[in-house]
Amino acid sequence: MLDVRRLRLLRELSHRGTIAAVAEALSFTPSAVSQQLSVLEREAGVALLERSGRRVTLTPAGQRLVCRTEDVLERLELAAAELAEARHGPSGPLRIGAFPSATRAILPAALTVLDARYPGLEPLVSETDPARVADALRAGDLDVALLHEYDFVPAPTEPGLAVEPLCAESMYLASAAPARTTGTGLSVLAGWSAAPWITATPGTLCHTMTVRACQAAGFTPHVRHRVDDFTTVLALVAAGQGVALVPRLGLVDVPAAVSLTRLPVRRRTTIAYRRGAGRHPAITAVAEALRGAVPAELTGGS
Repeated sequence: MLDVRRLRLLRELSHRGTIAAVAEALSFTPSAVSQQLSVLEREAGVALLERSGRRVTLTPAGQRLVCRTEDVLERLELAAAELAEARHGPSGPLRIGAFPSATRAILPAALTVLDARYPGLEPLVSETDPARVADALRAGDLDVALLHEYDFVPAPTEPGLAVEPLCAESMYLASAAPARTTGTGLSVLAGWSAAPWITATPGTLCHTMTVRACQAAGFTPHVRHRVDDFTTVLALVAAGQGVALVPRLGLVDVPAAVSLTRLPVRRRTTIAYRRGAGRHPAITAVAEALRGAVPAELTGGS
């Protein structure tokens, strides 16, 4: 009989690429991960891994087993959801991941509703960059999370996860003076091709979105500052340190010196959870509360 815990390790290895990354993500030692995978190979009776020096790759049999593991884990999530439905409403801890602007603008109202409707539920919120959400959900560090994607940066399909739409919002050009062109659409950005830009840190979706939007307007931005917090970004814009692209949820306490120009680019937010967990009463309750907490103007992408 194959052990589900060891199957999870194999699945994580297929996604993370190295035994060291699996060990770090799951709080194991690399040697412990290697030992458990060796036991799994003995249980399977066939080689699942190919070792070449320090590198480890999955054999064709290992890859097929990972595909079957996704189905097994989905069935287990479904079983857990059905058992939870038999209990008296959502209860216990529920780990929620959200990016900062959603944590500020959407989560407080949703948590208030959950406290009133489901006193036995214990939401535990962690600010989590969308780039880390998929791994955190698959590893069980999160139960439900908010992801976002942009018109120029679509979210990849993540194995083992399911998503449902939550809201859409427009992007704005933030500058310390009115736009330097009377053009429409992304041509507005071309008027700032020679200006310094403020982006999020490299590796984030926000950074990639800004670069690709500028490239679509015909130039590559000269990045002066790299800042993830939109409130700080707006303060830097007001100080004349550059221009930036900011989503609607990031427009809080906008300094008077900042001019905003709406762009035909949108950021979309989705609710993500492990495949098979959508019927879990706690997940259902959180998704309902999140939908009810979205500002009305964002349902149309304002």
